Amino acid sequence: MTNLAANLVATADRLPDKVGIKLDGLEVTWSALHRAAAAVAGQLRAAGVEPGDRVSLILPNVPAYPVTFYGTLLAGAVVVPMNPLLKAGEIRYFYEDSGAKVSFVWPDFAEEAGKAAAETGTRIVVCGPMGPADGQLDTDELAAEPVAEPVERADDDTAVILYTSGTTGKPKGAELTHFNLHRNAERSASNIMEITEDDVIMGCLPLFHVFGLTCGLNTSVQRGSTLSLIPRFDPAKAIEVLGRDRVTIFQGVPTMYAAILNHPDADRADTSTLRTCASGGSAMPEAVMTAFEKQFHCQILEGYGLSETSPVASFNMPDAPTKPGTIGRAIPGCEMKLVDVDGNDTPPGEIGEIAIRGENIMKGYWNRPEATREAIPDGWFRSGDLATVDDEGYFTIVDRKKDLIIRGGLNVYPREVEEVLYSHPDVLEAAVVGVPDDLMGEEIGAAVALRDGATATLDDVQQYVKERLAAYKYPRRLWQVDALPKGPTGKILRREVRQGA
Repeated sequence: MTNLAANLVATADRLPDKVGIKLDGLEVTWSALHRAAAAVAGQLRAAGVEPGDRVSLILPNVPAYPVTFYGTLLAGAVVVPMNPLLKAGEIRYFYEDSGAKVSFVWPDFAEEAGKAAAETGTRIVVCGPMGPADGQLDTDELAAEPVAEPVERADDDTAVILYTSGTTGKPKGAELTHFNLHRNAERSASNIMEITEDDVIMGCLPLFHVFGLTCGLNTSVQRGSTLSLIPRFDPAKAIEVLGRDRVTIFQGVPTMYAAILNHPDADRADTSTLRTCASGGSAMPEAVMTAFEKQFHCQILEGYGLSETSPVASFNMPDAPTKPGTIGRAIPGCEMKLVDVDGNDTPPGEIGEIAIRGENIMKGYWNRPEATREAIPDGWFRSGDLATVDDEGYFTIVDRKKDLIIRGGLNVYPREVEEVLYSHPDVLEAAVVGVPDDLMGEEIGAAVALRDGATATLDDVQQYVKERLAAYKYPRRLWQVDALPKGPTGKILRREVRQGA
């Protein structure tokens, strides 16, 4: 039996009284987490959720997240993590596409989720700090027999559907199997961060994101280490938790490291227990890495991965020299190489697209066989990222094939933002591009051409988009142009768009 939830059962048996999940003064032991998850699994079963059905989570980093995540898995259902910042229209698409029967939602996000559910029939269950609120469940469901032992699942049964966008079309759901997630957490714990039950991991990466889900939550559950949660990243809070909880492992995106390093309280931070830091999501500036390591006397290991790779594919690992500026070498159980547009291996020293094969590769895109064949045409997953590789197997990202913008470690796709811009009645043309930013890595920029006679200002346009997209997606920088650069067919040439020009 491969059900990922078996790790929780085993850890609860082995370390019943050890604190597994912590949120400030709220401490949850492994046995208490198992009991709460088993209760959720029983309630789902009583509500008619069967193995293979989809259950959505719209929750911040609170204990309710691991409770409902592992409760869903215990019941044999499939978890669909969602960003809590999504608006009703975005949520509706995910509900419809995944066919989510139930959605566990934090109270702050219940209004947007409720609007979406009214059109899809998804059942909304509002959660408190430890899971479903009593008022949202029927008496029969509350009294349901807990499901303490995981429902049997096969290695290649889907455990999680993580939605990832392409530069064209709607977001696609990457199907990650129980085996994918178990092995990637195992690799992250043993081969990269050398985690044991004595470690305390900082849980400031969002658990709806594959980096935080695998390397934070699933690794903690597998090893029995303590995961100290921060609902929403704040550098002052992170500095407080580092010292208060004697954190040994910090996992974050580069903007988190920069924010902590540049915070006024950085000099007073107690990082005496901090041993290893893992960075991913976007490129870590070498200056930030060097300064952070010097300031806090720790080692930063930079790596690379995608939702489709569970996520870890390569890392600078502790058993070999780290090479700042690189994404390290392929992890055990995974192969990486560079290919040209025809799928042929690129000659040494040349730039190619990263192709990945191994135990971490997704099963495919949910209900999208053509997209799956395009992404994995020959057993090798095409990442869309261009890189070089040296003679020791260290990869360096040099560019992205896609027009992806990475803002603070979160992916933003220009077309989605442009579609909202174009829906504004006064917008004639728009192009969305990434603008370099010291804090976020990249910021969302938009060149906008307004119609003749337009009454809207750029501030009005920005507010219009802000109301319709998640907070991390709307453009912070807008500039007006008479017209956008175009190619011979009239297609807007995004690559030629320049800020303020």
